[in-house]
Amino acid sequence: MLFLDRPGLGFSDRGGPQNAYPDGQADAIAALMKKRGIKKAIIVSHSFGGAIAASFALNHKDMVEGLVFLSPATHPWPGGIEWYYSVARTPVLGWLFSTLVAPPAGLAAIDKATRAVFAPNPRPDDYIEKTAAYLAIRPRAFRNNAIDIANLLEYVKRVSPRYREIRAPTVIITGDADNVVYPQIHSRQLHEAIAGSTLLTIHNLGHKPDYIVTDLAISAIESVAGRKRNLKKLAVEAEARIVVVK
Repeated sequence: MLFLDRPGLGFSDRGGPQNAYPDGQADAIAALMKKRGIKKAIIVSHSFGGAIAASFALNHKDMVEGLVFLSPATHPWPGGIEWYYSVARTPVLGWLFSTLVAPPAGLAAIDKATRAVFAPNPRPDDYIEKTAAYLAIRPRAFRNNAIDIANLLEYVKRVSPRYREIRAPTVIITGDADNVVYPQIHSRQLHEAIAGSTLLTIHNLGHKPDYIVTDLAISAIESVAGRKRNLKKLAVEAEARIVVVK
Protein backbone atom coordinates (compact mmCIF):
# COMPACT_ATOMS: atom_id res chain seq x y z
CA MET A 1 0.00 0.00 0.00
CA LEU A 2 1.23 3.47 -0.85
CA PHE A 3 0.08 6.54 1.10
CA LEU A 4 1.09 9.99 -0.07
CA ASP A 5 0.62 13.67 0.66
CA ARG A 6 -0.77 15.98 -1.96
CA PRO A 7 2.12 18.09 -3.29
CA GLY A 8 2.95 20.88 -0.85
CA LEU A 9 0.91 19.42 2.00
CA GLY A 10 2.11 17.22 4.85
CA PHE A 11 5.88 16.95 4.43
CA SER A 12 5.93 16.81 0.62
CA ASP A 13 7.49 19.37 -1.71
CA ARG A 14 5.15 21.49 -3.83
CA GLY A 15 6.89 20.87 -7.13
CA GLY A 16 6.04 22.85 -10.25
CA PRO A 17 2.99 25.00 -11.00
CA GLN A 18 1.21 22.02 -12.58
CA ASN A 19 0.78 20.59 -9.08
CA ALA A 20 -1.78 23.29 -8.28
CA TYR A 21 -4.29 21.27 -10.34
CA PRO A 22 -5.74 17.76 -9.95
CA ASP A 23 -4.25 16.45 -13.20
CA GLY A 24 -0.77 17.64 -12.20
CA GLN A 25 -1.15 15.89 -8.85
CA ALA A 26 -2.39 12.76 -10.64
CA ASP A 27 0.74 12.86 -12.81
CA ALA A 28 2.85 13.14 -9.66
CA ILE A 29 1.17 10.01 -8.26
CA ALA A 30 1.80 8.14 -11.51
CA ALA A 31 5.47 9.15 -11.41
CA LEU A 32 5.76 7.98 -7.80
CA MET A 33 4.12 4.64 -8.64
CA LYS A 34 6.56 4.10 -11.48
CA LYS A 35 9.49 4.96 -9.22
CA ARG A 36 8.22 2.39 -6.69
CA GLY A 37 7.67 -0.26 -9.36
CA ILE A 38 3.87 -0.22 -9.01
CA LYS A 39 2.43 -0.87 -12.46
CA LYS A 40 -1.25 -0.86 -11.50
CA ALA A 41 -3.21 0.02 -8.37
CA ILE A 42 -6.58 0.56 -6.78
CA ILE A 43 -6.84 4.32 -6.28
CA VAL A 44 -8.64 5.32 -3.08
CA SER A 45 -9.54 8.98 -2.57
CA HIS A 46 -11.39 11.22 -0.16
CA SER A 47 -12.93 14.67 -0.68
CA PHE A 48 -10.62 16.86 -2.84
CA GLY A 49 -8.76 13.66 -3.70
CA GLY A 50 -11.79 12.57 -5.70
CA ALA A 51 -10.95 15.03 -8.48
CA ILE A 52 -7.37 13.75 -8.46
CA ALA A 53 -8.46 10.10 -8.64
CA ALA A 54 -10.86 10.85 -11.49
CA SER A 55 -8.08 12.69 -13.36
CA PHE A 56 -5.75 9.78 -12.72
CA ALA A 57 -8.30 7.39 -14.22
CA LEU A 58 -8.65 9.62 -17.30
CA ASN A 59 -4.96 10.26 -17.91
CA HIS A 60 -3.36 7.04 -16.63
CA LYS A 61 -6.07 4.48 -17.31
CA ASP A 62 -3.60 1.61 -17.83
CA MET A 63 -2.36 2.08 -14.24
CA VAL A 64 -5.83 1.79 -12.66
CA GLU A 65 -7.05 -1.52 -11.25
CA GLY A 66 -10.10 0.11 -9.68
CA LEU A 67 -11.39 3.24 -7.98
CA VAL A 68 -12.89 3.89 -4.54
CA PHE A 69 -14.27 7.39 -3.96
CA LEU A 70 -15.10 8.48 -0.41
CA SER A 71 -17.22 11.67 -0.28
CA PRO A 72 -15.55 12.91 -3.47
CA ALA A 73 -15.40 16.49 -4.75
CA THR A 74 -15.66 16.04 -8.50
CA HIS A 75 -18.23 18.42 -10.02
CA PRO A 76 -19.02 22.15 -10.24
CA TRP A 77 -20.87 23.50 -7.22
CA PRO A 78 -22.77 26.73 -6.54
CA GLY A 79 -21.49 29.43 -4.23
CA GLY A 80 -17.76 29.46 -4.93
CA ILE A 81 -15.20 29.05 -2.11
CA GLU A 82 -14.68 30.45 1.38
CA TRP A 83 -13.30 34.00 1.46
CA TYR A 84 -10.09 33.06 3.26
CA TYR A 85 -9.06 30.72 0.42
CA SER A 86 -9.49 33.59 -2.03
CA VAL A 87 -7.30 35.83 0.12
CA ALA A 88 -4.64 33.18 0.76
CA ARG A 89 -4.14 32.45 -2.94
CA THR A 90 -3.17 36.04 -3.86
CA PRO A 91 0.55 36.67 -4.57
CA VAL A 92 1.58 39.11 -1.79
CA LEU A 93 -1.37 39.52 0.54
CA GLY A 94 -1.82 35.76 0.44
CA TRP A 95 1.63 35.11 1.90
CA LEU A 96 1.04 37.67 4.66
CA PHE A 97 -2.39 36.27 5.45
CA SER A 98 -1.13 32.66 5.47
CA THR A 99 1.80 33.59 7.71
CA LEU A 100 0.29 36.10 10.15
CA VAL A 101 -3.43 35.33 10.28
CA ALA A 102 -4.09 31.72 9.33
CA PRO A 103 -1.93 29.96 11.98
CA PRO A 104 -3.37 31.68 15.10
CA ALA A 105 -6.89 31.69 13.65
CA GLY A 106 -6.50 28.05 12.72
CA LEU A 107 -5.34 27.12 16.20
CA ALA A 108 -8.42 28.79 17.66
CA ALA A 109 -10.80 27.15 15.19
CA ILE A 110 -9.33 23.69 14.63
CA ASP A 111 -11.39 21.89 17.27
CA LYS A 112 -14.70 23.26 16.02
CA ALA A 113 -13.69 22.89 12.36
CA THR A 114 -12.71 19.23 12.63
CA ARG A 115 -15.90 18.43 14.52
CA ALA A 116 -17.86 20.11 11.72
CA VAL A 117 -16.15 17.90 9.14
CA PHE A 118 -17.35 14.79 11.01
CA ALA A 119 -20.84 16.14 11.76
CA PRO A 120 -23.36 14.78 12.44
CA ASN A 121 -21.11 11.94 13.57
CA PRO A 122 -18.76 12.16 16.57
CA ARG A 123 -15.15 13.08 15.94
CA PRO A 124 -12.62 10.83 17.73
CA ASP A 125 -11.21 12.68 20.74
CA ASP A 126 -7.62 12.04 19.63
CA TYR A 127 -8.22 12.89 15.96
CA ILE A 128 -6.25 16.16 15.91
CA GLU A 129 -3.21 14.66 17.62
CA LYS A 130 -3.20 11.35 15.74
CA THR A 131 -3.61 12.93 12.30
CA ALA A 132 -1.24 15.85 12.96
CA ALA A 133 -4.03 18.16 11.78
CA TYR A 134 -1.99 21.20 12.82
CA LEU A 135 0.23 20.62 9.79
CA ALA A 136 -2.57 22.00 7.62
CA ILE A 137 -2.33 25.49 9.15
CA ARG A 138 1.39 25.97 8.57
CA PRO A 139 1.75 28.99 6.25
CA ARG A 140 3.08 27.17 3.19
CA ALA A 141 0.68 24.23 3.49
CA PHE A 142 -2.31 26.50 4.14
CA ARG A 143 -1.57 28.62 1.09
CA ASN A 144 -0.90 25.61 -1.16
CA ASN A 145 -4.22 24.08 -0.13
CA ALA A 146 -6.00 27.41 -0.71
CA ILE A 147 -4.58 27.61 -4.22
CA ASP A 148 -5.66 24.02 -4.93
CA ILE A 149 -9.20 24.69 -3.73
CA ALA A 150 -9.42 28.00 -5.58
CA ASN A 151 -8.42 26.24 -8.81
CA LEU A 152 -10.76 23.29 -8.35
CA LEU A 153 -14.06 24.82 -9.44
CA GLU A 154 -12.93 25.89 -12.91
CA TYR A 155 -11.02 22.63 -13.27
CA VAL A 156 -14.01 20.37 -12.63
CA LYS A 157 -16.18 22.52 -14.91
CA ARG A 158 -13.76 21.65 -17.69
CA VAL A 159 -12.98 18.02 -16.85
CA SER A 160 -16.16 16.54 -15.35
CA PRO A 161 -17.83 15.99 -18.77
CA ARG A 162 -15.04 13.48 -19.48
CA TYR A 163 -15.84 11.23 -16.52
CA ARG A 164 -17.99 9.08 -18.80
CA GLU A 165 -14.70 7.86 -20.31
CA ILE A 166 -13.78 6.08 -17.06
CA ARG A 167 -14.15 2.31 -17.36
CA ALA A 168 -12.42 1.02 -14.22
CA PRO A 169 -14.42 -0.85 -11.55
CA THR A 170 -15.69 1.91 -9.25
CA VAL A 171 -17.35 2.20 -5.84
CA ILE A 172 -18.52 5.54 -4.44
CA ILE A 173 -19.39 5.92 -0.75
CA THR A 174 -21.11 9.07 0.45
CA GLY A 175 -23.31 10.24 3.30
CA ASP A 176 -26.67 11.90 2.93
CA ALA A 177 -25.74 14.21 5.84
CA ASP A 178 -22.48 15.43 4.27
CA ASN A 179 -22.54 19.23 4.44
CA VAL A 180 -18.96 19.67 3.21
CA VAL A 181 -19.23 18.02 -0.23
CA TYR A 182 -22.87 17.64 -1.21
CA PRO A 183 -23.61 14.09 -2.42
CA GLN A 184 -26.32 15.08 -4.92
CA ILE A 185 -23.89 17.38 -6.73
CA HIS A 186 -20.80 15.18 -6.66
CA SER A 187 -21.29 11.50 -5.85
CA ARG A 188 -24.62 11.17 -7.65
CA GLN A 189 -23.34 12.77 -10.86
CA LEU A 190 -20.10 10.80 -10.69
CA HIS A 191 -22.08 7.56 -10.38
CA GLU A 192 -24.24 8.53 -13.35
CA ALA A 193 -21.15 9.31 -15.43
CA ILE A 194 -19.17 6.12 -14.71
CA ALA A 195 -20.91 3.15 -16.29
CA GLY A 196 -21.20 0.15 -13.96
CA SER A 197 -20.19 2.08 -10.85
CA THR A 198 -21.71 1.31 -7.45
CA LEU A 199 -23.04 4.18 -5.33
CA LEU A 200 -23.55 3.61 -1.60
CA THR A 201 -25.38 6.50 0.07
CA ILE A 202 -25.36 6.07 3.85
CA HIS A 203 -28.09 7.67 5.95
CA ASN A 204 -26.83 10.00 8.72
CA LEU A 205 -23.22 9.80 7.52
CA GLY A 206 -21.23 13.03 7.28
CA HIS A 207 -18.01 13.74 5.39
CA LYS A 208 -15.77 11.07 6.94
CA PRO A 209 -16.68 7.57 5.71
CA ASP A 210 -13.05 6.54 6.15
CA TYR A 211 -13.52 6.89 9.94
CA ILE A 212 -17.23 6.27 10.45
CA VAL A 213 -17.84 3.31 8.08
CA THR A 214 -14.27 2.04 7.84
CA ASP A 215 -15.23 -1.61 7.36
CA LEU A 216 -17.45 -0.67 4.42
CA ALA A 217 -14.63 1.32 2.82
CA ILE A 218 -12.31 -1.67 3.18
CA SER A 219 -14.94 -3.96 1.66
CA ALA A 220 -15.26 -1.54 -1.27
CA ILE A 221 -11.52 -1.84 -1.89
CA GLU A 222 -11.79 -5.62 -1.73
CA SER A 223 -14.74 -5.55 -4.13
CA VAL A 224 -12.92 -3.62 -6.86
CA ALA A 225 -9.98 -5.99 -6.31
CA GLY A 226 -12.24 -8.80 -7.46
CA ARG A 227 -13.37 -10.34 -4.18
CA LYS A 228 -17.05 -11.13 -3.71
CA ARG A 229 -18.57 -8.63 -1.30
CA ASN A 230 -22.25 -7.86 -0.82
CA LEU A 231 -21.76 -4.11 -0.59
CA LYS A 232 -25.48 -3.29 -0.41
CA LYS A 233 -25.90 -5.58 2.61
CA LEU A 234 -22.72 -4.27 4.23
CA ALA A 235 -23.90 -0.70 3.67
CA VAL A 236 -27.16 -1.42 5.51
CA GLU A 237 -25.22 -2.96 8.40
CA ALA A 238 -22.82 0.02 8.52
CA GLU A 239 -25.73 2.44 8.50
CA ALA A 240 -27.30 0.68 11.48
CA ARG A 241 -24.14 1.27 13.53
CA ILE A 242 -23.84 5.01 12.85
CA VAL A 243 -23.90 7.34 15.83
CA VAL A 244 -25.37 10.83 15.47
CA VAL A 245 -24.39 13.69 17.76
CA LYS A 246 -27.21 16.11 18.50
